[in-house]
Amino acid sequence: MNVHASVTSSAAKPPFRAEHIGSLLRPDALMRQRARFSRGEIGQVELTDAENSAIREAIQLQARLGFRFVTDGEFRRRSYHSFFYRQLGELSIDNIVKPDATAAGNGAGRGSQPQALIGSRVQWTHPINADDVLFLKANSDLLPKVTIPGPCALHFRGGDAAVTAVAYDDVDTFWGDIVEAFAKELRALADAGCRYVQIDETAFAKFGDPDVQAWLSARGDDWNTLIDRYIAVTNQVLRAAPKDLNVGMHLCRGNRGGRWHAEGSYESVADRLFNALEIPFYFLEYDTPRAGTFTPLRFVPKHKSVVLGLVSTKQPELEDKAVLRHRLDDAGKFVSLDRLAVSPQCGFASVDMGNPVTYEVQKRKLELVCEVARDIWGVT
Repeated sequence: MNVHASVTSSAAKPPFRAEHIGSLLRPDALMRQRARFSRGEIGQVELTDAENSAIREAIQLQARLGFRFVTDGEFRRRSYHSFFYRQLGELSIDNIVKPDATAAGNGAGRGSQPQALIGSRVQWTHPINADDVLFLKANSDLLPKVTIPGPCALHFRGGDAAVTAVAYDDVDTFWGDIVEAFAKELRALADAGCRYVQIDETAFAKFGDPDVQAWLSARGDDWNTLIDRYIAVTNQVLRAAPKDLNVGMHLCRGNRGGRWHAEGSYESVADRLFNALEIPFYFLEYDTPRAGTFTPLRFVPKHKSVVLGLVSTKQPELEDKAVLRHRLDDAGKFVSLDRLAVSPQCGFASVDMGNPVTYEVQKRKLELVCEVARDIWGVT
């Protein structure tokens, strides 16, 4: 099929035809310096120098491969989820209360669901990622892309019980603080010159998993009610965001050391996810049969677009280009090709340990994404 004929124009703004989710494997040299810093052998200046050097190399890699945007790979953070929320108070989002399940081959397998501790009210006191934008702008002409956790991630991992355990008397006040904090951070990003933000939401794609539904029910939450609350909160944040920000959402089923936290189709959440949630474009994980079929994409309205995460960051095997093109054709039966793009399914290192792939595998998979985009749309 001549897919070029069905595309009348290339994307002039996010999302681009070739995307990646943001985090990259930390270079060994940076990890060594971070270990030395934790032991008190070097100071913050030396660590920052190492981070700056590693980020510049990551910028160069993304430019060489042909991406039209650039991230810092999350190189300044052990875990961007935990880093971000710690800036908003005495908040811990990634507590593991029991060991991970035994890994399957190549490190894959279901991991333990991280849990949250809320020790203070949520309060934005300073820009969190604005300096990252400024560094990217100073070192690249490509569009800076910043990734931030979703506003509902903290609640999803702790529920009302975590909210009211110490910090809050009522949950409505918590949600008001969340909306205010995220709105202020988005305004700070825009003031720093950021025009591309990716929200990483850990809840929506997990609601379709019966095990997750049972876990939520055991703590007193009905997932079917919770998703409506999360959509309402997220929409409040989006309505308060600067209008010149391009905001997309990555739907994640978990990504830590090659492990995942949930499985299941988008079917049970698709209508509300694509129509009630006021997000203009989505990054959807579709790297394994655990994600189900493309059928739920029939709910995507014609003014929205989808980045299909077809390339695994959890497994080292390189995907076949012909298979990827065939899968894009299949998805095109539900969402027209001119509203689709391609990416890995998640980041390569949501936490600094990284996924069980090598730097060379990471590079080749990112190359593959760009090659597929050029083959299909003629542009990355």
